[in-house]
Amino acid sequence: MPQHRTADVVVIGGGQAGLAAGYHLRRAGLGFVILDADPAPGGAWQHTWDSLHLFSPAAHSSLPGRLMPPQPGETYPDAAHVVAYLTEYEQRYELPIHRPVRVTGVHRDGELLRVESASGTWYGRSVISATGTWSRPFVPAAPGRTEFQGIQLHTVDYRRPEDFTGQRVIVVGGGNSGAQIAADLAYGTDLTWVTLREPRYLADDIDGRALFDHATARRRALDEGRTDTGGVASLGDIVAVPPVRAARDAGLLKPQPMFTRLTKTGVRWPDGTTTDADAVIWCTGFRPALSPLAPLGLRGPRGHIPTTGTQAADEPRLHLLGYGDWTGPASATLIGVGRPARDAVQCLARFLS
Repeated sequence: MPQHRTADVVVIGGGQAGLAAGYHLRRAGLGFVILDADPAPGGAWQHTWDSLHLFSPAAHSSLPGRLMPPQPGETYPDAAHVVAYLTEYEQRYELPIHRPVRVTGVHRDGELLRVESASGTWYGRSVISATGTWSRPFVPAAPGRTEFQGIQLHTVDYRRPEDFTGQRVIVVGGGNSGAQIAADLAYGTDLTWVTLREPRYLADDIDGRALFDHATARRRALDEGRTDTGGVASLGDIVAVPPVRAARDAGLLKPQPMFTRLTKTGVRWPDGTTTDADAVIWCTGFRPALSPLAPLGLRGPRGHIPTTGTQAADEPRLHLLGYGDWTGPASATLIGVGRPARDAVQCLARFLS
């Protein structure tokens, strides 16, 4: 039977950003509910490819209040370990999570925001949107993409190299996902790795903690009116995690410039030559999953909602959390989301009082 409930704060999304918000909401004594579209805990981590590992050791990949325990035999924990940690985290703090609840729209309703879903309607004095990006994979409109007769996948669809053993695979994308999936496929497939520009590896001794520190320093500099340090992007595009480093050093990661179009059987290069392929894997990033907020009419440039910190500029009852630097330095990371979550809840507590 459809439900109608009211809370001080309705959090949309039960992944790492939603859990961090829940931790601080609990500490602030605010009444809240977390609505999560997935049927099980773990956020996007439960949907990643099998070999994915964090960029940082466990101690530097933790949500507020609870250190992630180390994973035996692993310096950098794998995705399954992260899922187990997030599952324990929400249980430890007894976070009021309802799942699976897929929110379809957030509407203004007098002094409240009405959050609608097929499972019922919730009314909040405020809303925290923490839906992330995983559910909105981006694939560019490359010429010939609809003509290619092989398999096309995005990062979200890739699972393991064994699925492509002996096949001709083109991996598109020069970021971390592209490099890691290319490294995964470098040993058992005929791999072609395509990037828009020459890959820029960060120094081998840089991990996620250093990236978080750099992003935080940039935000502090901007807030204080000092020169922009350039953020994480100034250091490079690819964290050289051990599997990527091993494949690179073995000469197995040889980037090629972008092809001009896809053909029925593969791709055509700028010089007119062609390469046949059985599969193309698009590691071309994501967009923020903001469709539930569309009824509020807040969308700005590049699909983002303009914010001051985490607070929507044109709707003070709405905060956005975990989408990247535009909603807090490194807020799309485990270690980075805690601080903007704290700031958002402090702002909400003042607003609701």
